[in-house]
Amino acid sequence: MNTKLKSIKKKMVPVSKKKAVKKAARKYSSSATLNVVEDSESSLYNFLNKMICGDTLEVMKKLPSNSIDLIVTSPPYNLKNSSGNGMNVNTKTGKWAGNALQNGYSHYDDCMPHEKYVKWQNDCLKEMFRLLKDDGAIFYNHKRRVQNGLIQDRDDILKGLPVRQIIIWKRSGGINFNPGYFLPTHEVIYLIPKPNFRLKPKANAYGDVWEFTQEMKNGHPAPFPVALIDRIVSSTNAEIVLDPFMGSGTTAIAALMNKRNYIGIELSPEYCDVAKKRISSFIEQQSYLLIHS
Repeated sequence: MNTKLKSIKKKMVPVSKKKAVKKAARKYSSSATLNVVEDSESSLYNFLNKMICGDTLEVMKKLPSNSIDLIVTSPPYNLKNSSGNGMNVNTKTGKWAGNALQNGYSHYDDCMPHEKYVKWQNDCLKEMFRLLKDDGAIFYNHKRRVQNGLIQDRDDILKGLPVRQIIIWKRSGGINFNPGYFLPTHEVIYLIPKPNFRLKPKANAYGDVWEFTQEMKNGHPAPFPVALIDRIVSSTNAEIVLDPFMGSGTTAIAALMNKRNYIGIELSPEYCDVAKKRISSFIEQQSYLLIHS
């Protein structure tokens, strides 16, 4: 197991050590993120290392152009707008039986008309691209589907954007109750870079097919594996990492693991609170290790 991931699983901080831990937490927080010069006129500084609860397009429009090094995100997939058999609320059968996504996300039901969804996501991607520095990149995670016998390969969402590569990642495990098709286990990451984006030396050896264990202990209905985001962040020289659909805070955790700055945007107050608690807990645990090292 990745040593960085092992540290997340360490025991919680004893109450008797709280004062020492708080002091260490301040030290860890300052060392865990790269130095950024404070500028009262820079709107970017006001967003660094924070969770912003709000509409992602509205918030991104407040950020300056050419200011972000790396964007890693996975939007809602619009799964409840399906021609298939599964994504009805409280369905008892089919591949989505008992899945938390049946009820949609907190504050978002994941059921837009397809054309409206495509426009929304394309607008989001174009706004993300505006924010990138000349050597920045977007890693945009999505899922291809078959609807009414036709493949939705997300070309419509990606229209007008310079996709450089497609990465396939597979989650380990899963159960399929439908005998009509094989168990779906993979998702797709589209690498959408500015012209000068480059990976760190030797990172290109990973290849374009990845496999990670599925996140199990997470209150969000569709969480990223921490190891997946860790691979992306650690493969770049990015100093500022943005996730405009932050969910439960996994991208922030991966950024902190790699001593990078993060910006998180999330519509749901519930998931914002979950993310803030995860980030605080991670920093406390790292601080505990710091004072005992």
